[in-house]
Amino acid sequence: MEALAAFLRERAVGHAIARADAASFSVLKTFDPPLSALTGQMIGAAGRHGKFLDLSCGPELHLIMHLARAGWLRWRDEQPAKPPKPGKSPLAFRLTLDDGSGFDLTEAGTRKRLAVYLVRDPADVPGVATLGPDPMAPEFSVDALAALLAGRRTQIKGVLRDQHIIAGIGNAYSDEVLHAARMSPFKIAASFSAEETKTLYDAIGQTLRDAVERSAGLAAADLKGEKKTGLRVHGRTGEPCQVCGDTIREVSFADSAFQYCPTCQTGGKPLADRRLSRLLK
Repeated sequence: MEALAAFLRERAVGHAIARADAASFSVLKTFDPPLSALTGQMIGAAGRHGKFLDLSCGPELHLIMHLARAGWLRWRDEQPAKPPKPGKSPLAFRLTLDDGSGFDLTEAGTRKRLAVYLVRDPADVPGVATLGPDPMAPEFSVDALAALLAGRRTQIKGVLRDQHIIAGIGNAYSDEVLHAARMSPFKIAASFSAEETKTLYDAIGQTLRDAVERSAGLAAADLKGEKKTGLRVHGRTGEPCQVCGDTIREVSFADSAFQYCPTCQTGGKPLADRRLSRLLK
């Protein structure tokens, strides 16, 4: 999301909005102000709140977008002249700028979770209002992380994924962080020593900084491919670990999965299932 925000700062900021169209009935989560209020507004800034993209439009409007798991932003140097027709295509939302360029928001699959909000204050978006601290913010310190972990009888994988606790890491990069820190996904947050907390803090910072640096300057169309290429364990079930050569393994849940290296993270012990595996320390 940080890379997409940087891309939009380069391509969209400074342009006026020619039109905004919802191609899916379910994508727009707000009704006041209406999308038509964006017409003619100048995009002044592009940023993010956790996994939410934020385009500041005019003096008091914010176009907030959450791509969910299967959504993506596709930039066009020349958008179609006609507005999109609502239908069953992957297209969910289209923004066209004053020079004819712009972007489409698309979502694969049948579970439509991509969301667009037009608000006067980002805090009016429920998901933004309840976000935890951003791990890339200057004020996110090792002491701040320690305070978040203290007393939580929750597995660290769940803590890192929970946007209400720490904003912006998510499923893929939590796998990468824990691999870099050489920690079990099932380790209990409250059990972390001061040294382990510092190790985790360093792994979070380094993993996210490396991801942003690898994405710098890439076009929006290339960002997904770069992310996949840069991952060491996430999405690599059955492949050899790039650090030790052991086979990357997976734990599956109802609607998601995580990947890990037994040798690097769990003392060589495979985690067969979250209900059957021990909580490794």
